[in-house]
Amino acid sequence: MRVLVTGHLGYIGTVLVPKLLEQGHEVVGLDSNLFRRCTFCEGIRDIPELLKDVRDIQPENLDGFDAVIHLAALSNDPLGDLNPELTLDINYRASVRLAEMAKEAGVKRFIFSSSCSNYGASDGHLLDETSPANPVTPYGRSKVLVEHDVSQLADAAFSPTFLRNATAYGISPRLRFDLVLNNLVAWAFTTGKVLIKSDGTPWRPIIHVEDIARAFVAVLQAPADVVHNQAFNICCTEENYHVSELAEIVREIVPNCEIEYASGGGPDLRNYRVDGTKIKNAIPAFTPLWDARKGVEQLYSTYKNIGLELEDFEGPRFKRIDHIHYLIKTGMLDETLRWNHEQLVTI
Repeated sequence: MRVLVTGHLGYIGTVLVPKLLEQGHEVVGLDSNLFRRCTFCEGIRDIPELLKDVRDIQPENLDGFDAVIHLAALSNDPLGDLNPELTLDINYRASVRLAEMAKEAGVKRFIFSSSCSNYGASDGHLLDETSPANPVTPYGRSKVLVEHDVSQLADAAFSPTFLRNATAYGISPRLRFDLVLNNLVAWAFTTGKVLIKSDGTPWRPIIHVEDIARAFVAVLQAPADVVHNQAFNICCTEENYHVSELAEIVREIVPNCEIEYASGGGPDLRNYRVDGTKIKNAIPAFTPLWDARKGVEQLYSTYKNIGLELEDFEGPRFKRIDHIHYLIKTGMLDETLRWNHEQLVTI
């Protein structure tokens, strides 16, 4: 297929693009490249691309595509909280507009990168795709709104699918350290402290970024009637953990470290256990290859090989919200998170 991947230069996108190419798909990227200074390691593939904000996509940008994989968004809760109205503009309104234009352009498949953040706060019972949404952040609310509105566009010629990703972890060329397992291992390796920033009780379903990429490929290649206007939790049911349990795995694998709770860390409203049975049964081609222990081993080995230091991941280079603040402060981005081309320098 000829596939447009929005957000192809992000944490998931830089892992997904090579897997699409390996399957023989023709891939074009679209990304404003906010994090061009944040490359962690090699692996970003050179593909045709549109360096464009998702809010600025025009109908002609969608001509000739068989599918759109829509990853582009403000990617986590701290970024979403930066300006909740801006989050709705980028994550919700621009996403629905993109889907409408894709349908008008004759794109048959639209795969949306949603989130298990849809479930938000729960009582710890296992949640499947029929469970009610209860988002507690602007980021989570934006995902719920997109699913609702885009599902209304589905018909015989336009087939949307919604992939509710569990909390990602693992190495990517555009690594994020604001993800719980990536962060725990980084603290353990650089300081000897597995730093838990909550009280450790929240449930989190987790999944390796490579397995998320595999899920997108599997859904893209699945028969349309299997995935038409469906939501899928992208997780393994066995990979639900209390944050404190993840910290214990890190302590067991990273030498000479101990668990420490940050002062003032209280319970996190985001608390959900997620059932991954539906995609396992519907799309047997999707078989996750990673678990938490293998992920910690990969992260520790990589951090050790590059000599990761505390300022690397706590500074503005790899911390998404701090990097955005830096770009605004230095005049490279305006308050709407668009590049200020009068101030932009080659970076």
